Amino acid sequence: MYENMTYEALVQRALGRVSSGIDKREGSMVFNGVAPSMAELAMLYIEADFILRASRISTAPRQYLIEIAKCRDLAPYDATAAVFRGEFDVEVPLWSRYSCDDLNFVVTERMAEQDGEEGLLSYRLTCETPGSAANSYSGTLIPIEYVDGLTHAELVELLIPGEDVEETEAFRQRVLDSFQSQAFGGNQADYTEKVLAMPGVGGVKVHPVWNENLHPAELIPGKEVTEWFESAVGGLPDAVAAWLTAVHKAAKDKLLTVGGTVKLVVLASDFTAPTSVLLEAIQTAIDPTQNAGEGLGLAPIGHVVNVAGVAAQEVDVTLHLTYAPGWSWEAAKSYVEGVLDAYFKELAQSWAGSDFLTVRISQIESRILAECSTVVTDIGGTQINGQEVNLVLDADSIPVRGAVNG
Repeated sequence: MYENMTYEALVQRALGRVSSGIDKREGSMVFNGVAPSMAELAMLYIEADFILRASRISTAPRQYLIEIAKCRDLAPYDATAAVFRGEFDVEVPLWSRYSCDDLNFVVTERMAEQDGEEGLLSYRLTCETPGSAANSYSGTLIPIEYVDGLTHAELVELLIPGEDVEETEAFRQRVLDSFQSQAFGGNQADYTEKVLAMPGVGGVKVHPVWNENLHPAELIPGKEVTEWFESAVGGLPDAVAAWLTAVHKAAKDKLLTVGGTVKLVVLASDFTAPTSVLLEAIQTAIDPTQNAGEGLGLAPIGHVVNVAGVAAQEVDVTLHLTYAPGWSWEAAKSYVEGVLDAYFKELAQSWAGSDFLTVRISQIESRILAECSTVVTDIGGTQINGQEVNLVLDADSIPVRGAVNG
């Protein structure tokens, strides 16, 4: 705003106020008297310009944006640590530490339900270094302190991806979005804000009243249903009879309704389908299954929340390539697959803000030609899942590479 208020311009303005009959040339007494104060004034304009930019959400540097966001009760998401499943051939102590390459991991929980084959025991390990750097790690774990009898320790599965500190522009956009919809009392913005703040979550879609096609009137049992129930319930196992009795009574008393049902579809922070461990953690935090609708999680009382993960939909691609001299499909395959993986990941990153994702033939062909120009000279007749048409995915699906043929 003050870009025209330079030192030179200010000096000229000041000298313009002096009578023309007085020597105003550089080095004159008048010039030397005016110049220092104009230099200081120019510095003030520079600082005023910075203050103006720092006080606006759209232009504020990070440290000032954080201060502005406090009035919206917002702050950048901190880095979170990646959580893995590890396999060991003996029982290891909780909080024992292991290294894999240049990162350290600590055992936090026994996972008996996921024990591997050949007697291997499963444990949950957390990386000691927060951030996404560990997400691609796997392989042999080296104990930092001696563990008696241990001969096999391996990092085998990423359960909850680690996240880096929220980038400035992503945080800026979140602050701006907060003015468009106020998060409050279990509305869609409230669910979105709470779920995105959880470790390992990269995106979420909120489906309110997600079973709206189920009409309450259809749940009320008629005379024929009641007669069957009364005749059949006595011959059922106790647990089955108790459950069926509770459902029948609730339906008969018109207590079953579609109000308050919420479905949350989640994308992991590495833009893949989330693991069952991550989904279970989110479900427990939002609305524990054993206390559904009771308001013991972050969801309001009366909201029955179902947490699900995005579906990873395999996309088969058939290519008709013309290769550069000396190249063949066997040599070019890894390059082409890398381009497809990058494209599909880019689509996954936009999933939360899109109604449907579309895998486009034009994008596949143009990206391969641009990024594999030394390998491929021409391309045409590309097919997706056996057809030369773009593929529109389901609303809650992301693409992953299937079979690729060249």
